[in-house]
Amino acid sequence: MSRAMFYDLLRPAIFKLDPERAHGLSIAALKAGPKGKCAEPGGPLAVKLAGLDFPNPLGMAAGFDKDAEVPGALLGLGFGHVEVGSITPLPQPGNPRPRLFRLVEDGAVINRMGFNNHGLEAAHKRLVKRLSDRPGIVGVNVGANKESDDRIADYVTGITAMKRVADYMTVNISSPNTPGLRNMQAKGELENLLEAVASARSQGDPPVFLKVAPDLEDGDHERIVRAALDNDIAALIVSNTTISRPPLTSADAGEAGGLSGAPLKSLALAQLRKFRDVAGTDLPLIGVGGIATAQDAWERIRAGASLVQLYSAMIYRGPGIAREVTGGLEELMRRDGFASIADAVGSE
Repeated sequence: MSRAMFYDLLRPAIFKLDPERAHGLSIAALKAGPKGKCAEPGGPLAVKLAGLDFPNPLGMAAGFDKDAEVPGALLGLGFGHVEVGSITPLPQPGNPRPRLFRLVEDGAVINRMGFNNHGLEAAHKRLVKRLSDRPGIVGVNVGANKESDDRIADYVTGITAMKRVADYMTVNISSPNTPGLRNMQAKGELENLLEAVASARSQGDPPVFLKVAPDLEDGDHERIVRAALDNDIAALIVSNTTISRPPLTSADAGEAGGLSGAPLKSLALAQLRKFRDVAGTDLPLIGVGGIATAQDAWERIRAGASLVQLYSAMIYRGPGIAREVTGGLEELMRRDGFASIADAVGSE
């Protein structure tokens, strides 16, 4: 029986559990279960970005493995990279429960987790253990503590602490669940943040990516790209969850928080295209939001993404999704006559 068929049998029972409890059980299962073989660089789906050799363009987005507990197990599922976090300097419990909601009828998720994690020290210890035998690419997504008096200092702390244990690092200023965090995308705030992050880095440090929100206004794209290029940001991750609400049918559609999954797809794709129009080939893009199939991933690549990530889709499709998507991407690449993913990026 395939992994996908097994998950289809289990899903009704899993969906009867509270979503956050079900997520905790999935982390426990990945810890305890057998580890698959990581994808190896150099295959037909290989991507080179920011000096890193990705074996395929599909990654697990931040949010699934908040405390860097199972990056190796996730790589063993077939993901080409895993982004852990968001991790804040100090541990914090996040927002009150319930704070995670499945919108089954919409193929979506709403979360208002609030950067719940055990802090930098705990994650750093786990990541140090993989330094001696370090297969696969693991990025670290860093955030700021909710009660911080100096959020820029929090990001500098995160970047400084994690640069020896991460293959890349992501500055996440796009979560809607920490009050005021998205204000750091505003003019002035963004430049100050990225300048501080750039000053904290040394030659040879891992590349830094910037994760942005999908809820942007006219003019934001040009300003963000300019600030990123001026401060040695290696790629933009487009995008985080949305606070907008397209038509939804699920009972929990009115819950506050960031919406992800299928309803985010068109908005995230539109924002990716806008960033591609502005950045051209000067700044690599990573597409996230509403990706559930190989066709979704291929559409994002053709629109300008060098890499793609998913998370919500695995809740609905199960742990076999990475191999399904990457296998489908190989077929689509051959069908459309491309010799490499790089050739297909931005080719629509």
